[in-house]
Amino acid sequence: MFKPFRTAAVLGAGVMGTQIAAHLANAGLTVHLLDLPAQTGDKNDLVEGAFKKALKQSPPIFYTQKTAQRVILGNYDQHFDRLANVDWVIEAVVENLAVKHELMARVEKTVRSDAVISTNTSGLSIHAIAQGRSKAFRQRFLGTHFFNPPRYLKLLELIPTAETNLQVLAQMEWFGRLYLGKGIVIAKDTPNFIANRIGIFVTLLGVKALTEQGYTIEEIDTLSGVLVGRPKSGIFRTADLVGLDTLLYVADNLYPAIPTDERQDLFQAPELMRKLVETGTLGAKSGQGFYKKVKGEIQSINPQTLTYESAQPLHLGNLDGLKKLPLTERLPKLYRDRGRAGDFFRQTLLATLAYSANRIPEIADSPVEIDRALRWGFGWELGPFEIWDVLGFETVLSDLKAAGYSLPAWLERLQATSTAGFYQANGRVYVPGEQYVPLAVPADEIHLSDSDTTLWRNPEAALLDLGDGVALYEFRSKANTLSAKVIDGLEEVLNLLEKRDDLRGLVIGNEGDNFCVGINLAEVGKIAQWENLNPFNRHHSGIAALLEKFQTLVQRIYYFHKPIVAAIQGRVLGGGCELAMACPHVVAAAETYIGLVELGVGLIPAGGGLMRLARWAANQAISDRPTDILPWLKQVFETIGMAKVANSADEAKALGFLLPTAKVTINSDRRLYIAKHEVLCLDVLGYRPPPQNPIPVLGQPARAVLDHMAYVMHQGGYISDYDRALAHRLAYVLTGGELTVPAQVDDAYLLQLERDNFLPLVDEAKTKERILHMLKTKKPLRN
Repeated sequence: MFKPFRTAAVLGAGVMGTQIAAHLANAGLTVHLLDLPAQTGDKNDLVEGAFKKALKQSPPIFYTQKTAQRVILGNYDQHFDRLANVDWVIEAVVENLAVKHELMARVEKTVRSDAVISTNTSGLSIHAIAQGRSKAFRQRFLGTHFFNPPRYLKLLELIPTAETNLQVLAQMEWFGRLYLGKGIVIAKDTPNFIANRIGIFVTLLGVKALTEQGYTIEEIDTLSGVLVGRPKSGIFRTADLVGLDTLLYVADNLYPAIPTDERQDLFQAPELMRKLVETGTLGAKSGQGFYKKVKGEIQSINPQTLTYESAQPLHLGNLDGLKKLPLTERLPKLYRDRGRAGDFFRQTLLATLAYSANRIPEIADSPVEIDRALRWGFGWELGPFEIWDVLGFETVLSDLKAAGYSLPAWLERLQATSTAGFYQANGRVYVPGEQYVPLAVPADEIHLSDSDTTLWRNPEAALLDLGDGVALYEFRSKANTLSAKVIDGLEEVLNLLEKRDDLRGLVIGNEGDNFCVGINLAEVGKIAQWENLNPFNRHHSGIAALLEKFQTLVQRIYYFHKPIVAAIQGRVLGGGCELAMACPHVVAAAETYIGLVELGVGLIPAGGGLMRLARWAANQAISDRPTDILPWLKQVFETIGMAKVANSADEAKALGFLLPTAKVTINSDRRLYIAKHEVLCLDVLGYRPPPQNPIPVLGQPARAVLDHMAYVMHQGGYISDYDRALAHRLAYVLTGGELTVPAQVDDAYLLQLERDNFLPLVDEAKTKERILHMLKTKKPLRN
């Protein structure tokens, strides 16, 4: 129906402009990033300086370094005529209506008649920005409000005006979802739209609790972070990241713009924030905000003295038990808590829920739009109305009335329905004025909660029927680790796949944040501990058996006679990486962070990862000559030796963790659907597993080169003594063990070398230290 945009121009190379340009480049567009000409020197100095700064951002804003080459820099004086050839123009300049008006007048004179024009404003009226332009311009103009950072935050608010052509809106919704990977919310042209209107309210509630209710910064961040299903940064760390000057600017603009808002008073910027901004205390960008790092210690500001102090003990009661519960059980318990923690959560949540309810239909027509905006824009696990349902609709409504909140009449009408609550189990949501309506689910998405046919299961895995003869193996272990039950289950599923002619192939995937974070280290540790205590079993036969079973399993997957497709996302580490590499066909979310990180826990990869990367290095070379293969082998050695993790699926291809044939989708919600159709396509083609080709290995001369690389890094202080010892084993396996000259070997030869060099490491004290540290802190130890 629509043609995808191929070219775009972003006007304004500030923080948001550069990041929007980067994400468009990630999506494959050629992007012109323009800004004001520099007053002295080269006219491109301003935009080039901003772009160089953006390239150093962490986490990175580009999928790969090569992606940045799709951004072409320019300035308004010399390069504005480029807009005549682009499909989409995005304005992202300073929040000044006069400046935007002047710029839009230039845009209208320059762009093609079919180009879409949008603004990324977060505080100004979309209608007001379009004033003075022709009707034809206004019909293809709208707001496209990205959230910072655009690469990582899913929300894209589209804000049409009354004159925006509905086809233009539909095109933007289609392109944003399919090609930019966004969750689209259609917002009304009201102050700060949806997510920021509610999000700023919640932030200012936190500041009020700090200045008026006696809670500390650390206590508030604890009670507004992971504990309640929100990002770990909480209210004040998030404020520092956003910038206190930005928050103050938003509040100052919002307050006069909402005279009929029942909580307008809250948007009068707190004096504390104004004082901090006046003194240059702006947050992360100025080195200090609500938090400051002092001699390696993170301190927080005292709101009375404006000095930084060490964190005080939390007076919130014992929260440890709550942290272990699922969110849907954790929130009701915290809500009922009668201590300081429960009081804060209850008071701020009731205020947020009342405020959200009163914004319908002002900023959105239904609860689902507000819930999606908070989940996709602010990283909440559950939106306000989803939380309300979890706590109990009647319970919360009664508490709101008892607390004296003014509530909209539509809540009373909802209460009078037969099924109280915003969401129904049959996939319907309440819309004021329309009762319950079905939630629209895109036809090109598969959600496992909708699957009602389970073909097989054990306590930590299940085989689901996706229809059309395609099954899906889903991890259900803690953190999606490769536990013994997951490994055994996959073996059983392959047996089932062999027996059933009606099953055409298999998808291995799940809907967790991470595909698989690797082997279950706690299980491995228990086996090793038992074997050390057992005088009759000092050769780690249990671990050896588990390792051999996993190697056999991944080989069986690789050479299986029916198509097996891994659908991966998030972190894919260690054994999870080896499992993905063993699948000849992969569908990866663009945001996939994959790597062999075993050296971080004092081990080497031993689930076929080294064998496959040795083959990859040989395949990359232009010939079988050792001199052509060695540069690629050196890259592999460095990648694994430094436990490097790819920052994207595109980078994973460059590092050898994914084959060039791997399919990459920028919208992770479409991953399972694409994987299912990949199975069907392979089956229709007449599936043949990969051939069993030998692997060229380079022998002792190449091992000497790799060992020297480790020596240089050790001498430079980049790796520890133990890292160097691990690197030696790594080089030994990658080059073929004791082979003195280059040779061709089979898979089994390198798999045996992996096992032989893995098992002795289990007894090493430094390996045990690394494993224990990882289990305790979730961070690697370089001892």
